[in-house]
Amino acid sequence: MLAFRYISFHYLKYFFIIMGALMMFLVGFDYIGSADDLSKSANLLLIYLVYKSFYAIDMLLPLALVFAMISTKIFLIRSNALVSFYSLGYSRVDVLRPFVVVASIIIVLFISLHSWSNFARADEFSNNIKSNSQYLNPTKDLFFAYEKKYVYFSELLPLQEKAIGIRVFSVVDDSLQEVLVAKEALYRDGFWNIKQADIIVKPDDLSFESRGMRVSELQSIQILEGFRPKMLDQVYEGKVNFTIANAIDAIILLSNQNVNTSSIKGALYKIFIYPLFVPCLIVIIFFFVPISVRFLNVSLFSFGAILATLLVWGVLFMLIELSNNKTIPSEVGVITPVFVLFLVAIRQWRKYRYATS
Repeated sequence: MLAFRYISFHYLKYFFIIMGALMMFLVGFDYIGSADDLSKSANLLLIYLVYKSFYAIDMLLPLALVFAMISTKIFLIRSNALVSFYSLGYSRVDVLRPFVVVASIIIVLFISLHSWSNFARADEFSNNIKSNSQYLNPTKDLFFAYEKKYVYFSELLPLQEKAIGIRVFSVVDDSLQEVLVAKEALYRDGFWNIKQADIIVKPDDLSFESRGMRVSELQSIQILEGFRPKMLDQVYEGKVNFTIANAIDAIILLSNQNVNTSSIKGALYKIFIYPLFVPCLIVIIFFFVPISVRFLNVSLFSFGAILATLLVWGVLFMLIELSNNKTIPSEVGVITPVFVLFLVAIRQWRKYRYATS
């Protein structure tokens, strides 16, 4: 218990130091390059920096956890604390356990943050502030299919849960049957509610004897059950920064709509599977480190461990981006490399779990 508290304390200390340094570096470097494009408003500037900080945490937190383990392990070796723990009868697994437990707890908290829209979409919001001086931009010219109907929104305002310029095209046997036209709709109680709309019905017979188009007016119409504004904005604009709830709801709702949900599944894999590479990499690197400086070139080990961590993180990040662009399946880009690291970590764990040196 003493070893667990001692190692956990130093691990958390190094984690917060490294996380803070990486976050300030990314945000500061971005601000230097974007200062001329940002609004002069102090409020918008502060919001931009906050969102960039959220984005930095989202991207760099797994990296900081591994770097903190490397730093803590070197500290234990230099101070001879590691040799002392082994002399007292602690095994390598006993020393490793604080790193895995603390990292796993932080990863659970990290995953839970993705249920918060402001964190999950921080990069999108910050880019909107830089481009348009507002964190949430209206989506224009949104066109999608729903239950054999085609829906067009001239403008979607997710924050106000409002759509402007609605057209709903009903098609039967590849033939247009009717068109619903409305000025605006509000999302309330799980439906898009239209107060007033015109229905234009095409005649079945298009001969000269036909009566022509029929136009009727309808009041209080409900359409698109369950299609929340934020879901529409994310899914049909091809964005990948989903919250957990939005991603799950989108998959359930779109599973019967013949809509490709691979990007949504990839977003969930990134949230739940991708961070798990951290404890796997911690286990792998941990067992390669000797117990004393007499058997270790600290500078060479630090360089090699950091380089290996950056390489693994970079490859995973590249595969995730390829998955987001649908170049490769999400299962190949996210699940497979993490599973391979998990198998290697399990092998290391079993090999050294009873070793004391």
